[in-house]
Amino acid sequence: MSSNMNKYEYRSSEALADALSERIANDLQTAIDARGTASLLVSGGSTPKALFKVLRKKDIDWSSVRIGLVDERWVDPADKDSNERLVREELMQDNAAAAKFVGMYQEGFSAEGAEVSCSERIEKELSPFTVVVLGMGGDAHTASLFPNNPKLEEAYRLSNPLQCIAIHPETAPHTRMSLTLPAILSAEHLYLHIEGEAKRKVLDEALRGEDRFAMPIRAVLQQNEKTVEVYQV
Repeated sequence: MSSNMNKYEYRSSEALADALSERIANDLQTAIDARGTASLLVSGGSTPKALFKVLRKKDIDWSSVRIGLVDERWVDPADKDSNERLVREELMQDNAAAAKFVGMYQEGFSAEGAEVSCSERIEKELSPFTVVVLGMGGDAHTASLFPNNPKLEEAYRLSNPLQCIAIHPETAPHTRMSLTLPAILSAEHLYLHIEGEAKRKVLDEALRGEDRFAMPIRAVLQQNEKTVEVYQV
């Protein structure tokens, strides 16, 4: 399967954050100018924090932006492991405080029990996705699509009508809710943000092989639906 990918390499996290934040801000404002609204779906973890700190200061019409997640740990938003908490604290500050947040977590429901309602909410409030920013783990997982997980076949199916899928990782804490592959590939602009020599090696390995179940990032990179813009340090 072919890979539709453009790669941009930077010498520092600061240089990458400056370049990618400018690109995302332009994507969002262009969509707002055309349609009156835009959506931005982001990843959690430590990698995007520097990006968030620059992006949140961009002078765009944040009141017309809806912010969501590519995945979420199924924990209360006040929990230290919550991606919603991270995004509210690190991204939705300064100018970006005017944006609206659309979360995945639903109190009182299991992740499996919330798949349909989560999908409906995302479809209604965030779709079409203007920008999706993915990360990648050292095990080549992206969003919460973890290697060799029994739910991957369902998550990868391009005919899957659901935006969301519940995942139980065997190698990480907490049940997760993740965007499916077709939901990810529906983005108007799709970015992969990675930093560090270890992840560069994982990406290189992913590009050399074809097993999408062993390295889920391959499912994103090796497809014909969408060009992936890779930003790396």
